[in-house]
Amino acid sequence: MNYKSQLHHFALSAASRLIRLQLAEYQYDFTLINHFPWKRDENFLAINPSGSLPVFQFNNDIIISGSRAISEWIEETTATSRLLAGSSMHRAEIRRLLDWFEDKFYYEVGLPLLHERVIKRFESGADASSVIIRTALSNAQVHFEYLNWLADQNNWLVGTQLSLADFSAAAHISIMDYFGDIQWDKYPAAASWYMKIKSRPCFRALLSDQLMGVTPSSHYAELDF
Repeated sequence: MNYKSQLHHFALSAASRLIRLQLAEYQYDFTLINHFPWKRDENFLAINPSGSLPVFQFNNDIIISGSRAISEWIEETTATSRLLAGSSMHRAEIRRLLDWFEDKFYYEVGLPLLHERVIKRFESGADASSVIIRTALSNAQVHFEYLNWLADQNNWLVGTQLSLADFSAAAHISIMDYFGDIQWDKYPAAASWYMKIKSRPCFRALLSDQLMGVTPSSHYAELDF
């Protein structure tokens, strides 16, 4: 695919990572434009007044905001679309798990951890709340037990084919893994699933991500951990 596009993103934004994985899987030619949630950018607000990420600019004449809108647009306009495929019920299950990770997991686990460990520090210099972090990590255990069960049923989270559900889950989990927050030995099926998706070529760019002042865990970029 030879299209030239831009993705406005933040390196530790799970929603941005979902789109990066999807674009890379389909071999889009795209440039990453970095943004930081704690910095106001008037030029970016002119593109997306909500200020949220990601935002996708396609060939300079199409602008799409929000991971779900971008993701579905990619699937609808890609000739080799296969990440949101199958029967209506199969696609419904993919979307259900997308909602699970983009909403439930994000608000119960991902956002509290990111806010306390990164955003709060750069935005105001305030210390992280150990109470909020403990609560988020406790919530994560329930999610990982469910993820482990899903991964134990089939090759991928929804049946035998890789889907957007896998990319969404991996995008969110990769940020927890960046912080070293996952006890992988407790979730062997989930660990095998994550190693498999982590080994795909589309994942390589994510494994090289580093935010200045926030060092990734020692095993973050390892394919066999």
